[in-house]
Amino acid sequence: MQTAAFAKKVQDNIARVIVGRQAVIEKMMAALIAKGHVLLEDVPGTGKTMLSKSLAKSLDCRFARIQFTPDLMPSDITGSSVYQPSTGEFSFAPGPVFTNILLADEINRATPRTQSALLECMEERQVTESGVTRKLSEPFLVVATQNPVEIQGTFALPEAQLDRFLMRLSMGYPEGDEAVAILTRFLKNDPITELTAVASGEDLIAAQQACPETQVSEPVMEYIAALCEHTRHAPQALLGASPRGMLSLMRASQAIAVIRGRDFVTPDDVKALAVPVLAHRIIVRGVYGKTDAGQDVVLDALKTVPVPTEAVDS
Repeated sequence: MQTAAFAKKVQDNIARVIVGRQAVIEKMMAALIAKGHVLLEDVPGTGKTMLSKSLAKSLDCRFARIQFTPDLMPSDITGSSVYQPSTGEFSFAPGPVFTNILLADEINRATPRTQSALLECMEERQVTESGVTRKLSEPFLVVATQNPVEIQGTFALPEAQLDRFLMRLSMGYPEGDEAVAILTRFLKNDPITELTAVASGEDLIAAQQACPETQVSEPVMEYIAALCEHTRHAPQALLGASPRGMLSLMRASQAIAVIRGRDFVTPDDVKALAVPVLAHRIIVRGVYGKTDAGQDVVLDALKTVPVPTEAVDS
């Protein structure tokens, strides 16, 4: 299945449940194809969990959900060795992270120790327990949700973990006719119960393997590098976009270009993803705990850095 056709089938299927969030769904698909993880950040009730479940049901992949709470332990995520009285030996009981799509619901409600259990899983896609390293199956995607407004009983994600998320997305409230469309769609039943898979895990893996082949011209690479450098020199920025953030922006731009049916990246692809890929990686001076503080730094970079005008050969 061609990547663009694969992405359209999955997006159209998700749109049977989620109303009016095509841009968010497209970015979620780009993160999936770029082998990146997504942080969905918004107030309760905007459809974060519904979007994650719709994505999982649209793909014929294993799905697991972890409800993060303050008493959650790292072993509740990764698994642990369990003593077997019948054999007198320890055997490994895999945790819910051994899946394809993992929903980490309200991730900021768990303690930092438990949050850090996901770091190795997200970056190296493996789990090390009792000195034994076990690879996670492919594909593997973490979709984490958190409420940016409520702070009581929560633990802010450290910068090292925020940097593991390829994108931070927000659903937002429905506007105009979207609200009525939601009421109509959910009037008699929940449409997610009728959602079925439209693509396989093999289709997703094929799309992920094709993504790096997307052409990125030198002017576009220079544009990506200049945007990231501008965030590092912004007066209000204590910490700008890292080289990992720069690579993430390039890879995400490749993915969204493929989704849009092209085999090359344009500056518009980069501009569309600069905020969701870079903003959460930037620390602003004098601001702590405000998760959207880096957005202004990225927007200023987009306004200031010249956009390449050279033609890109297809």
